[in-house]
Amino acid sequence: MTGQDEDSADAFFHALADRTRRDILRRVLARERSVTALAAKYDMSFAAVQKHVAVLERAGLISKRREGREQLASGDVEAVHSVASMLTELEDVWRGRVAAIDDLLNKE
Repeated sequence: MTGQDEDSADAFFHALADRTRRDILRRVLARERSVTALAAKYDMSFAAVQKHVAVLERAGLISKRREGREQLASGDVEAVHSVASMLTELEDVWRGRVAAIDDLLNKE
């Protein structure tokens, strides 16, 4: 991974480390929603929800657009696939280590 890829991974996993942000991402992957509608679903201030949306947006997991007075958020499926690919890569490393241990144990 390049430094830029590592920075992206840091941003992805930081964004996904929070339960509320994961829930927001699920909602906007299902369909585009206004930030106002998202905020109505949580027991926190509108400003707090906006901050969560901003973290997801900086990580590239969602995008926002304006329609009149509303800010509409939608999930980026490609970015989610990128996160999944990173996790698969880590899993492959782990599986390789397990296979190497199995090989060592079977040689004895």
